[in-house]
Amino acid sequence: MSLPPHPGLFSTVERHCADSDPAPRLRFFDGSEPAGVPLSLEQARRTVYDRSVCDSGRAALWHQIAERAREAAEGSDWPTAVVWLGIPGLRRTARRLSHGFRVERGEVEAELVTCYLEALAEIGPDSPDPGGQVLRSACSGAWALWRRALPERAVDDVEVTGGARFDQAGDEFWEMDYAPAARRAGLSANVRITVPAHRVEGVRLGALARAWGVADTTAAVRHSGRGRRVATMSLRRGGRRG
Repeated sequence: MSLPPHPGLFSTVERHCADSDPAPRLRFFDGSEPAGVPLSLEQARRTVYDRSVCDSGRAALWHQIAERAREAAEGSDWPTAVVWLGIPGLRRTARRLSHGFRVERGEVEAELVTCYLEALAEIGPDSPDPGGQVLRSACSGAWALWRRALPERAVDDVEVTGGARFDQAGDEFWEMDYAPAARRAGLSANVRITVPAHRVEGVRLGALARAWGVADTTAAVRHSGRGRRVATMSLRRGGRRG
């Protein structure tokens, strides 16, 4: 399947499938008809995301979607329709990734579609919750990729975080590395901040965090004996060596 890798990927697929109803149709199995009830593409998308529908019926639809992804004939509308069916489950993650990592929306959407199709290909006939498995795998895969791709951001002063410039060559200085725990929202990149030694004397890490605008994400960084790690901060002395 060839889809345009530009910022309107989801929108392009939506437009392409607006009046599409590829054959053969998906069928919904609720026990009323042994051969299942044929659904239009629009009906199928509403059904797979409708939690009031029986789990077995939704699972059967996802198995059929995976089958269409694997076996669609060349020239068929089904490859694009398969992506269209997954967009509602991917759209929120696309928005959060694009905003949180400041990545072009088109790149995020393309990666999500790739992860979604890969997850569909791995669905087995006995998977009890194929829809949830596919969407969780696709979204987790995209989050993992952007976390790996995001480089450490190093700064040689604190101007961009509310501090003042200083002459690093004329004074000893301290460096702080801030490494937040991997999570879906908030500051995710490692940040290194450098300040002159005389400004660090007698200042606690909490005060530094407030001065540099990360207090909201580090306020709970202390050992309580239980709970999850939210960040790691380390302070070291820099300056001239040798």
